[in-house]
Amino acid sequence: MRLSKLFKNPLITGTLFMSAAGVISRLIGFFYRIFLSRTIGAERLGIYQLIAPVFSICFALTASSIQTAISKFVGDSIGSCNTGECGERRARAYLIIGLVLSCVLSLITGFVVYHYADFIAERFLGEARCAPLLVLLTYSLLPACIHSCINGYYYGKKRALVPSICQLMEQVVRVCGVYIIYLVTQEKCIPLSPTHAVAGLVMGEFAGLFTCLLAFSFEPKLEKNTVDTLRQSSGPMFRMFLGMVIPLTLNRLTVSVCNSLENLLIPKKLMAFGYSNSDALSIYGVLTGMAFSIILFPNVLTNSLSVLLLPSVSEAHGQKNLEKIADTIKKATLLGLLLGLCFTILFLLTGRFIGSHIFHNALAGVFIRRLSFLCPLMYITGLLSSILQGLGHAGRVLYVNLLACLMRIGMILFLVPVYGIGAYLWGMLFSYVFTTIACLWLLRAYRKV
Repeated sequence: MRLSKLFKNPLITGTLFMSAAGVISRLIGFFYRIFLSRTIGAERLGIYQLIAPVFSICFALTASSIQTAISKFVGDSIGSCNTGECGERRARAYLIIGLVLSCVLSLITGFVVYHYADFIAERFLGEARCAPLLVLLTYSLLPACIHSCINGYYYGKKRALVPSICQLMEQVVRVCGVYIIYLVTQEKCIPLSPTHAVAGLVMGEFAGLFTCLLAFSFEPKLEKNTVDTLRQSSGPMFRMFLGMVIPLTLNRLTVSVCNSLENLLIPKKLMAFGYSNSDALSIYGVLTGMAFSIILFPNVLTNSLSVLLLPSVSEAHGQKNLEKIADTIKKATLLGLLLGLCFTILFLLTGRFIGSHIFHNALAGVFIRRLSFLCPLMYITGLLSSILQGLGHAGRVLYVNLLACLMRIGMILFLVPVYGIGAYLWGMLFSYVFTTIACLWLLRAYRKV
């Protein structure tokens, strides 16, 4: 009986759905990375990875914060209205506001990236071969924004099944699309290129869009027109929506820009250390495309919980349930620590084997073993940051993340040209130690309850 009640909890079931989908997606992505590393090589994998910061900035500007805002206001609408019909009308109205805003921003952003791809590739990324990849990447922005907004609607209703299926479909179509392209190129004796990998990314985003639209088409139609609700209170609703979206977007955009700068500086400073352009890109590709894909794989377990932990903590904070908040902090810290230690030991024991026998790259094994010590810190900070945001301290989380990012950028600028990539790995460790201590310090008042 207790087990049945446990599975009726939307936080538990949602976490299970998202974790299952995330694990499967990461497994697919894991083998996909192996496939790419063997077919396009480390250097071209590094070129492909260089466009990730651009996509990260575009997504932060056009969809990420809007999805979070939709999730919050949909949840508020469902919970605050006396009738389900009224709450659903307001929820759909917020979804429409988010969709319109996100689509307009994605079209503007896509236009800019499309027409200035050469400039961005040469001046920002420092690699002219990224220009055609950026042009192709713009076709993924609009579908990515639309299905992110719809996912936000379902998160707000604590129904994580649709976003989980969407994530799976996106990954499956992406990988299958690239494999089909690979078979065609093999027949025509054409090597697989980073452009083909970006084409798979675009196909995956359209698959996610189709899945979300199909799921939403089965939603019950409302008796009264949602547009009427939007017209009657469009001004206050839009102002409230922007009141949350603008600071969130500025926060995430700032962090994305800093993270992007961090990633873009690595190849350049490795060249200053003495590597050629080809070798620097190869090391960057091994680090980001191989080692990080392994180290970040277990993050799916804590990321799924983090997404649903935020509204749960926010609700407890609104009810002034300090005991529940304190208990959540303790459990989150313990869970992150235990999971992290387990995977640290696992990666230490298997890192060399993964690098040599799976990626066929000994350097990947070295990176995996050295990065394994980050696992406990990454999992703890991910969960605690979500709790801090649920408590209304998003600004403090931003400052902590920015300081940590500046620490890593400082190591890249001043130490990598002297000591090589090892200095960056030490910088990552120091920055995560700082972030963990800072998050625990910011939550000290709640932990004493």
